[in-house]
Order: sequence, then structure tokens, then C-alpha cells
Amino acid sequence: MLLEVAKLTVCYDRAMIINDLSMNVKREELVSLVGPNGAGKSTLLRAITGLVAWEREITRRSTGGDVIIEGTITFDGERIDQIPAYEIVKKGLIHCPERRRPFREMTVIDNLYAGAYLLIEKKEIQNNLEKVYQLFPVLQKRSHQISGTLSGGEQQMLALGRALMSRPKLMCIDEPSTGLAPILRKDVFEKIAEIRDLGITLLLVEQEVSTVFKMASRNYVLSSGKIIAEGPGDQLLQNEVLRKTYLGL
Repeated sequence: MLLEVAKLTVCYDRAMIINDLSMNVKREELVSLVGPNGAGKSTLLRAITGLVAWEREITRRSTGGDVIIEGTITFDGERIDQIPAYEIVKKGLIHCPERRRPFREMTVIDNLYAGAYLLIEKKEIQNNLEKVYQLFPVLQKRSHQISGTLSGGEQQMLALGRALMSRPKLMCIDEPSTGLAPILRKDVFEKIAEIRDLGITLLLVEQEVSTVFKMASRNYVLSSGKIIAEGPGDQLLQNEVLRKTYLGL
């Protein structure tokens, strides 16, 4: 098992966002997290990748409020819930955030190099860059363009490429289709499938349920911070209440 989350609870002051949640991801799986808005999907990804713990420190210093995190998170056989986010990145667990978030004033290639900032060997960085360009030829064409001037679809490709530059064992991808036109969504999902085919493990949060159910090995359905269903897409879609109430189908 590559990732194991056990009895995870996350509270922002008195608001419980994640409630005693347990899940796992096997090596080379594509696992999806789906559910209605506000279910806690993005918070779960941020907790896994250490960002909620970072938010806790910022909140305590700036407002005096508190973020409570309980439970255990194990990655590649090692507990990571007690270490900072940058150490988690070093272990190969990478967060590809919602709404792309490129360094907008930097060029495409500088954004990609930023994704490899923990790597030391120049040859390894160059090899990774060539692999990213093979997967996303548009990024090579736009390599010296300012990232903030890219289209939404190109920015999403850049976010995925930047994450790949660090040689991830597991990529957590948050809402990659948000704000994209249907044809661009199709392109993005095709690229995610190609990343999966490279043998990289993926944990994908997405609202396009019908699409991700066809791609994913397994799916978790979240509601109010709890997992209410788990399984392959065709099995979950047989449940009419689940489809209408939680999946919007």
C-alpha cells in the first residue's frame, strides 16, 4: 500500500471538515475522490500533503484560531502526519492544486524548473524536462512565454508538468477540469490517463464523475467529511440514491 489514511479528523475552530476518515491508495492506482461541493475533498488532499498542518501554524500566529488534526497518514511505509509539507514533497508525494496556480509572472520553463527545486543533478532535471515536453508539447512551444498569459487549459498542463518535474511517486490532483471548456477538459483527462500509464500513482479530486469513473481503479464518495461509498465506478452507478443525491447524475 502506498498511501494509508486512518481515522483522520480535521476541524477549523468548531467546524468539522473531515470526520474520522480512513482510505488507502495502492501503487500505480488511479483513485478518485468525488462528492458534492463542501464535502471536504480538497481539505483531505491538503491534509495528506501537509498543507493543513502548515495552515494551522499560520492561523495560530495570525488570528489566534486553531485547526485540529487527528489521525495518522502513512506514505510508502512511513508516517508523514508529523512532518512539514516540504519534507513530504521530498518523499515523492506531490500536490497539484485546484485552479492551476502557476507563478504567473514567470515563464513556462521557469515554472517547470521550480517544480524540480529539490533535485540536485542537472542531468536528471533535464531528463525530466524532456519527458514533460514529450507529454505536453505545447509547453515546449510556450517555454519562454509568461505563464499568466497562457489559456486555462495550457495552465493546467503546466501545473501537471510542474508536478511531474519532481519525480512523484504519488500525485494528488485537485479539480483539474475547473473552469475549462468541454474540449479542454477532454484534453486534460487524456493527459492524466497518460500520466497513469507511465506508472505514476494518482489521487484525483474531480466533479466530472462520469469521466473519472471510467478512468479510476476505485472511487471514494465523500459527503460532510465522511466516506459514504467506495468501489469501482460501474458498481457505484448502480445505486440510484447515490447517483441522484451525491453524484448529481
